[in-house]
Amino acid sequence: MNQTDRTTIIGIDCATNEARVGLSFGVAGPDRCVATFAGTNQRQRGVAEAVAEAVANSLKSKQARALIALDAPLGWPHLMGESLATHRAGEHLAKTANELFRRETDRFVKTQLGKQSLDVGADRIARTAHSALQLLADVRQRTGLPIPMAWESNYSERVAVIEVYPAATLRSHGIKDTGYKRKDQVAERKAIIGRLERLIQLPEDRAAMERSADALDAGVCVLAAFDFLRGSAQPPEDTELSRHEGWIWVRTRPHTIVDKARQIGQAQAP
Repeated sequence: MNQTDRTTIIGIDCATNEARVGLSFGVAGPDRCVATFAGTNQRQRGVAEAVAEAVANSLKSKQARALIALDAPLGWPHLMGESLATHRAGEHLAKTANELFRRETDRFVKTQLGKQSLDVGADRIARTAHSALQLLADVRQRTGLPIPMAWESNYSERVAVIEVYPAATLRSHGIKDTGYKRKDQVAERKAIIGRLERLIQLPEDRAAMERSADALDAGVCVLAAFDFLRGSAQPPEDTELSRHEGWIWVRTRPHTIVDKARQIGQAQAP
């Protein structure tokens, strides 16, 4: 893998409790992605410190760049903000609940994959979103870098960030995306890991991914970022709206010869 083609990926399965944050690190080139670590946060240091250190290490080469993939909403619905800005207690809200509490990207993922993400405007996921934004602010302060959102795979910044949704990424690759979160569902997590290793190279030590859904989801964040980098994730139609609300980058189109051949075979099947 040439240095000029190299992107360091930092995957984060966000949580309000630092001990439950999943972390993963990987390196991606045009056709190959290697996940070097997937686990949970090391308690002896904070998540922001670990991420900032990974960012600093990734930029030691002038040609290298980094991409942070966060499993958390990074914005709120535009209509919710507009409606609540002038709302007074007891007054009627003209918009429906789905219009107020769901973003355009949530509707897109539902339409494309049949997977409904949590409503950041009406669910406890809002606290996770708040923690994710605080984490980003801390990493920016520690590194002295702006770390903007990336809106295209050939972004020019040294470090950028995207929003991802591991369950949707799993579904987009035909992998089981439910029934693996409980502590005792080790067999289910092992089955998912078996499918993941066909798509990216996983760390030799997979004990944390087998033991913890947080660590496993962090590993899936690396795959989601790889999908984004090779252009298989659909960009938003309304970029201006998405810059306000955020956008989930998830695979929605084939990106390899194998995928294309499979599509052609399905289309030609009787």
